[in-house]
Amino acid sequence: MAKELGDRGIRVNAVAPGAVNTPEAPRSKDLTELFVKETALGRTGEPRDIARAVRFLASDEAGFITGEVLTVSGGYRI
Repeated sequence: MAKELGDRGIRVNAVAPGAVNTPEAPRSKDLTELFVKETALGRTGEPRDIARAVRFLASDEAGFITGEVLTVSGGYRI
């Protein structure tokens, strides 16, 4: 898609979130502890973490980024 739309100035990117705390997410203490243990930053994500990545990709600062998948996982299982 990025290649097809690039000449029109349209950038195509995706965000691949890791574990994120949301009201809809099932709450399992054991599963949360596993994610935290396996994550370089030592925590699960928050919706604002994903929103910041999306905002960046939509900004002019990311104007030369297209055809990419940005993993926002806090370094899960590096």
